[in-house]
Amino acid sequence: MAAFDTTRTAQGTSGLIGRIGALVNTFVAAILTWNDVRMTRKVLSALTDRELSDIGLSRGDVDAIGADSPLV
Repeated sequence: MAAFDTTRTAQGTSGLIGRIGALVNTFVAAILTWNDVRMTRKVLSALTDRELSDIGLSRGDVDAIGADSPLV
């Protein structure tokens, strides 16, 4: 999975360039989150019901993953 540090605080973003950078940062973070959720669902969907049961999930749980994400 992709790693993207979202805990950094942007300093000196009071100008137009800073606000544009923050917007781009937010957009990239949203895209990376969407891709992580997509890949997780894809991998879990490929598992059998027995394999899902072994890790404590069911088919319905796979559909619920990332449901609260704004891009999903």
